[in-house]
Amino acid sequence: MLDRERLSKIKFLVIDVDGTMTDAGIYYDEHGNELKKFCTKDAAGYFAAHQVGIRLMVLTGRECQATTRRMQEMKFDYIVQNIKDKSAYLADFMTVNGLTKEEVGYIGDDLNDFAPMRLCGFVGCPADACEEVKACADYVAQVKGGSGAVRDVICAMLRARGEWDQVAADLYGTGV
Repeated sequence: MLDRERLSKIKFLVIDVDGTMTDAGIYYDEHGNELKKFCTKDAAGYFAAHQVGIRLMVLTGRECQATTRRMQEMKFDYIVQNIKDKSAYLADFMTVNGLTKEEVGYIGDDLNDFAPMRLCGFVGCPADACEEVKACADYVAQVKGGSGAVRDVICAMLRARGEWDQVAADLYGTGV
């Protein structure tokens, strides 16, 4: 069971790309351009997070124009790519921006996400995350990375906070 009081403190969400927003595949076209397949279902999660005032950061070890384009479309507050030491970057970012552990959540899937996850007050992951990440996660999505896992995690967070129904009604007219 997710803790409503603890989750209500989250105001910043850091999200990995490969294996979390995508299926972990890396595709190249005949010109050497890197291509990624993003799940459109995740968009509802991003928009819902923004609606309740949660700021979003993509933090990834790879650099890809497809990531930049998608995150700009999704109105991410920060797009941070080509970061080899995510933990050091995030610790510095949190210090510079006055963020406490309790105010930051993290969604990731693999070993390079493990150390930065430990800096955060909430951790979510896709169903196919590595065992070490699943063991430290507060919430494991019902679906794999690239199949709506990010939306699942954000939806679970907002449901636990008591905000999902109103956000869904406000954004999509679901009729609370």
